[in-house]
Amino acid sequence: MLTGARERWVRTGGVELCVAELGDPQRPTVLLVHGYPDSKEVWSEVAVRLADRFHVVLYDVRGHGRSTAPQPLRGGFTLEKLTDDFLAVADLVSPDRPVHLVGHDWGSVQSWEFVTVERTRGRIASFTSMSGPSLDHFGHWITKRLRRPTPRRVGQLLGQGAKSWYVYLLQTPVLPELAWRGPLGRLWPRVLERVEKVPGGDYPTPSLRSDAAHGAWLYRDNVRPRLRHPRADAHAHVPVQLITPLGDAYLSERLYDELEQWVPQLTRRTLPAGHWIPRTRPEQLSTWISDFVSSVENGRTEPTATGRHADRFGGQLVLVTGAGSGIGRATALAFAAAGARVIAADRDTESAARTAESALRSGAPAAWAETVDVSDAQAMEKLAEKVAAEYGVVDVLVNNAGIGLSGSFFDTTPEEWQTILGVNLMGVVHGCRLFGRQMTERGQGGHIVNVASAAAYLPSRALPAYGTTKAAVLMLSECLRAELAGRGIGVTAICPGFVTTGITSTARFAGADPDEENRLRERAARLYGLRNYPPEKVARAILKAVARDDAVVPVSVEARGARLISRLSPGLLRSIARLRPPL
Repeated sequence: MLTGARERWVRTGGVELCVAELGDPQRPTVLLVHGYPDSKEVWSEVAVRLADRFHVVLYDVRGHGRSTAPQPLRGGFTLEKLTDDFLAVADLVSPDRPVHLVGHDWGSVQSWEFVTVERTRGRIASFTSMSGPSLDHFGHWITKRLRRPTPRRVGQLLGQGAKSWYVYLLQTPVLPELAWRGPLGRLWPRVLERVEKVPGGDYPTPSLRSDAAHGAWLYRDNVRPRLRHPRADAHAHVPVQLITPLGDAYLSERLYDELEQWVPQLTRRTLPAGHWIPRTRPEQLSTWISDFVSSVENGRTEPTATGRHADRFGGQLVLVTGAGSGIGRATALAFAAAGARVIAADRDTESAARTAESALRSGAPAAWAETVDVSDAQAMEKLAEKVAAEYGVVDVLVNNAGIGLSGSFFDTTPEEWQTILGVNLMGVVHGCRLFGRQMTERGQGGHIVNVASAAAYLPSRALPAYGTTKAAVLMLSECLRAELAGRGIGVTAICPGFVTTGITSTARFAGADPDEENRLRERAARLYGLRNYPPEKVARAILKAVARDDAVVPVSVEARGARLISRLSPGLLRSIARLRPPL
């Protein structure tokens, strides 16, 4: 039983369903429907997070958990009977208001039936679907590709056919029941933990073996009949939010390519995760469900975040160092506009706070300011501990904090070397080590962005220290990308060119007295101003790079040109490096 839940029972169609409730019944009702081979407890982590804002309802599907199974089993799990069950639960827990439906796996499959049949009209306010397509939509998807085959469509059919191997096995008599009641039922928790990275604990529940054996009839009673004769009127009569885990081992994201023709009001979300996201990504799902339900309740059906990457980053937790100004600030605000939760970290407390406030205005569902000196290993360790405890594991880390230093190698003092190495290189090392480790321990992927520079591959007599630190960041990123590839964590090195930021006003010039240093800063600021390349363009490149999992991204024409020359004619770059800079 869920901690703090109130349990009730409802009788329908010869079975008794166990219904659990959390939260205030006077608030909008969110009804969570579990999949196969689960029971309602698969939703426990999501349910407790939603209970502060909504009336949350979970029930064991017939034959699962504490609900009774139909007799006989054959014919007892049809979509029509599952719809009867849903209506009975909805009438019990929310007789006067429509419910907001959320389904995962087979819970989503049957919920598609609920939102597309006429007899449920008016009982559902919205539907959030994850990892479970409509069998009718799937049937039409298959038929279209069989009737008009192209190489791409045939590839899609074969790809999904390979992912659906378990469906064929579940159609066989007796064997699935024997497997689940025998070795598979015993090994399943370990399979979830190792393959799907599902945290251990009180899930799955002791009823797993009987749940899985009974649930085989969900497939036998419905899959073949519906795929052969899909309904032509399977149009959703409520707003739908589709959440697609990009790492789903059982379902291809291509299944939803034509979904708009069936769903007039559709919001799409994607998540870099595996199939069992109610257990592995409860914070993310809770945020998206809350936002979607609230938008429908308030008469809006469009996504809360409307930016270009809202489907990819909405609700994710993003930490940006050096977020008080320049590229860091622009990046934090770009992620905020895409609906991400943002942690703006900077050594300047007031600047970090201003960025966090602007992030909220830009669309972030939540934003926090944190003060930290990235070169301080202990301070970074405390920040990582605080973030994990109070906000969760970071989904995207942007190591952006950096300082500038120009001047001759021989004029650069050991203290200046220590300072620039501490911020530009060790700050990145600390971020990657601490937050990257949290990502790997969570086991659900993530992304690390390290902001390097075109100076990483563009030698210059004027930037020996700065170029060295940025070249090290580039190489670190390449090495870390190789190490983390098998863990689903991407690493990107961003290499901007001349970007108009505040770095010129704080840059140091080795060997220059204070007056000369101020003059050089003013001249550098004027030159960067003439280039007039705004940090917002770098921020857009960062979001695009994370979405595409790019390895190295030169930003701006000069950065791309320098990288090309470094590959084709490095001798030319060495010649250019000998020129005196216009400073």
